[in-house]
Amino acid sequence: MDEINNLKDIVHNNIELKDKISNDLELIEILELENDSKTQNEIEQDISSLKEKINELEMFTLLNSEYDKNNCILEIHAGAGGTEACDWANMLYRMYQRYLERHKFKYEVISYLEGEEVGIKSVSLKVEGLYAYGYLKCEKGVHRLVRLSPFDANNKRHTSFASVDVTPEFTEVSDIEIQDKDLKIDVYRSSGAGGQHINTTDSAVRITHLPTKIVVSCQNQRSQIQNREEAIAMLKSKLKQLSLEKQAETLSGVKGESLNIEFGSQIRSYVMHPYSMIKDHRTNYETANVSKVLDGYLDEFIESVLKNNVK
Repeated sequence: MDEINNLKDIVHNNIELKDKISNDLELIEILELENDSKTQNEIEQDISSLKEKINELEMFTLLNSEYDKNNCILEIHAGAGGTEACDWANMLYRMYQRYLERHKFKYEVISYLEGEEVGIKSVSLKVEGLYAYGYLKCEKGVHRLVRLSPFDANNKRHTSFASVDVTPEFTEVSDIEIQDKDLKIDVYRSSGAGGQHINTTDSAVRITHLPTKIVVSCQNQRSQIQNREEAIAMLKSKLKQLSLEKQAETLSGVKGESLNIEFGSQIRSYVMHPYSMIKDHRTNYETANVSKVLDGYLDEFIESVLKNNVK
């Protein structure tokens, strides 16, 4: 029902946009006959608003891949940089929370692992909403931060890394078979800092798929059995995505390169010193307003990736 209502909204917005354009065209004809400053101001304001709405509708035409409409799992992992990286991962976590809230996506913390001193080592979010995967897939990759360290007594410049992974939630994974002998299952006590939905009993589950080294964890459910079931579902989605990526590589004849969370592998750089600049290395889109982006205003970066058809 949510998808139907969202699609109805899209159709309604298209009709409303068409009507506004027709109305403005009529006003322009009147303006050509009568030099009315009030009418001119009204048209100029409408044109500015129409550009934004047209841009929003254009984005839907770019979200045309098979799984773009799906819900997804968003994961953030601290990389090279120790304490700095854990703090950076936490900054990204806040950034994506703000983005999801602004766009009215529902999200739930599935797993949360605190850093030893500050920040987080990793966090996994289940994101629900129409085109959740289509938008957030643009964020998959390594994110690099350059800043004066708040943890360095000498106030030196540090470079930190964190990776973001995005997996669509597949509605059909019956073709994915998992054998018990291929699984390493650990039960542990969650840290409990991920919010009110994270339980603090010894029911958190971490599953390692030995053949692929894929690791998934879940701690938001009340029982170990429920956490295991949800972790298995996440694992199946990851294996499904891996299978689809291998098929695509075979068809294109291109072997994908595995990236480490370190120098030379980043998709985007966030520089806070010696100057302010965020640059996406895939599209070369950049902005000097670092604080706004870190507050969840990612739309321009996501749009640049979709419009440039970056894979």
